[in-house]
Amino acid sequence: MNVKTILVLNMGMKSIRSIIFDSEGNKLASYAVPIETSLTGDTVTQSPAEWWEKSCIVIREALADTRNIFIDYLTVTTSSSCLVCVNREGEALLPCMMVSDKRADRESSFIKNAEAFGKVKERTGLGVNPSLMIPKALWIKNNRPEVFGQVHKFLSPNDFLIAKFTGRYVTDYMNAHKWHYDVEHRQYPFELLWELELSKELLPQVVVPGTCVGKVTDAAAEKTGLSSNTQVIASTYDAICSFIGSGALNEGEASDVSGTVTVFRAVSRKKIERPLDKIQQLPYYEGSIHIVGGSNNLGGGLIEWVKQCYYQNEALPYELMEKDAGEASLGAGGIIFLPYLLGERTPIWDNNARGVFFGLERMHTRKEMTRAVFESAGFIDMDMIRAIEEAGLSVGTIRLSGGLARLNLISQIKADITGREVWVLSEFETTAAGAAMIALFGQGIYKSLEEAVERFVQIRMIIRPDQRNHEKYKELYELYKETYLTLKPLFPKRIRLTERLYGGKRIKIENL
Repeated sequence: MNVKTILVLNMGMKSIRSIIFDSEGNKLASYAVPIETSLTGDTVTQSPAEWWEKSCIVIREALADTRNIFIDYLTVTTSSSCLVCVNREGEALLPCMMVSDKRADRESSFIKNAEAFGKVKERTGLGVNPSLMIPKALWIKNNRPEVFGQVHKFLSPNDFLIAKFTGRYVTDYMNAHKWHYDVEHRQYPFELLWELELSKELLPQVVVPGTCVGKVTDAAAEKTGLSSNTQVIASTYDAICSFIGSGALNEGEASDVSGTVTVFRAVSRKKIERPLDKIQQLPYYEGSIHIVGGSNNLGGGLIEWVKQCYYQNEALPYELMEKDAGEASLGAGGIIFLPYLLGERTPIWDNNARGVFFGLERMHTRKEMTRAVFESAGFIDMDMIRAIEEAGLSVGTIRLSGGLARLNLISQIKADITGREVWVLSEFETTAAGAAMIALFGQGIYKSLEEAVERFVQIRMIIRPDQRNHEKYKELYELYKETYLTLKPLFPKRIRLTERLYGGKRIKIENL
C-alpha cells in the first residue's frame, strides 16, 4: 500500500488540535492550543473567528514538527449540535451556540407541538430539545431577527471549518441528523422547516462520510502552510469519530470515550426498531453498523472541575487526586455525587438538573468528595448501559479511551460498577484516529473498517471487575438513581430562584 498522510483538525470543548497520521496508523505530529468557552446563564458560546485563527496556528506547528511533510488529506471533526450563522462571505454573524446552550427551550416546546413534528420524529427517531439544531435556528429567527435576515447558511463547527478550507458549504449525514435529517431516505424535514418558516436553502448540502469535498483553497493554504493540492475529506462529528476510533465493530461491543464529555455507544449490526427516547442510534451505512447510545454534558470535565476546586495549587494534581480517591473507601464514605454540573443530555435529558453532593458528614474530606466524583463517572456509564439494554441490545466489553482513561483508578471503578471487562486503548486520541479512519476508508485507502482498525487500534491493558465490589456498587447505583429522582422536582425551582437572585453573569472557562 502506498503510504498516505492525513491531518486531522480536532476541536473539542476546551482545545483545538492538529494531529498528523500516516495510513499505517502512525502518529507523526500533534499540536494543541486551548480555546475559550463563555457561559452566561443558559448561554454557552465559543468564537468561530478564534477557531479559525487557532486552526491556522496548530496546523502550522504540526507541519513544522514533520518538517512540512506533504499532507494528502485533511479532515475536520468537532462537537455536533453547535450552531454557527454565517453571511455570504462565510463570516460568523454571532458567537456559536454550543451544544449545551439552553436558550432554545421555548422553541423546543413549540416544535414538539408543531403539526409536522410527529412524522419527523417517527422517521428520524429523534425527539426535540434545546441542544439540537432546529430549535437553535428558530431561536435566532425569533430573538435576533436582524441577524436572521443576514444568514446565508446555518452550519455546524465541522461545516464552518470545512468551508474555511474549501469555500463549500457541506455537511455529512450524521451531522445533518442533528437537523432531524432523515438518514435512511436522505432528506431534510422539509415539511417541518416549511411550518417553522425556515428555508431549506439555509442548510448545507449533505454528503456521505468519507467524501472528498474539494481541495484546500490558495487563501487557506497561505494561512495554514498546507498545499493547495491537499484534499479535504468530510468525516463526521467527534462522538462518532471517537467511537470508530475505538475499534468497536462486534455486536454489543461498547466504547466509552471520556474527554470533556463522556461518549458511550455500542454496536448493533441491525437497526433497532423500537422507539428510543433516552438514547439515539445512527447508521454508518458504509461501515455496515448501527451506532447506539449518546453523549452526556460532562465526563472528564468533572475531573477538571475537581482540580479547580481542590487541587489548583498542587504540583501534580491528577496524581494526588487519584491517590486521595484511592485512600477513600468504596462508596466514598456514604457520599453520592450527581454529576450534572451543566444539566444533562443522554440518557436523562434534563436541562434543569445540577450537581449535588448527597450525604456529606463532618468526617468527610476532599478525599471522599473526590472519590464520589470518580464513582459518578462509573454511574454515568451504568446509566448509558441500562438505557441501551432497555432498547434490546446487550452490552459486553467496554473499550475505554479519552483523557479520563489515563486515571487507572477510574478505569477500575468503571469495571467494578458496570460488571464488565474494560479494555483500555493505547491511543487516547480515538477521535482523531476515528476521523482519519473514516476519511481513509472513504477514499479507498482501506478496503474495510476492519483493516483500518488493524492499523490504528491497540489495547494497552484489560481491567476485569471485582465481583465483590460490583455487588456493593449495584446498591449504591440504585441510591444514585433515587437521589436524582427525589431531587428532580426541586431543580426547576432552584433555577427560577437563582435567576431572580443573581441574573446573568458571564463566565469564561478556558478548561472545562
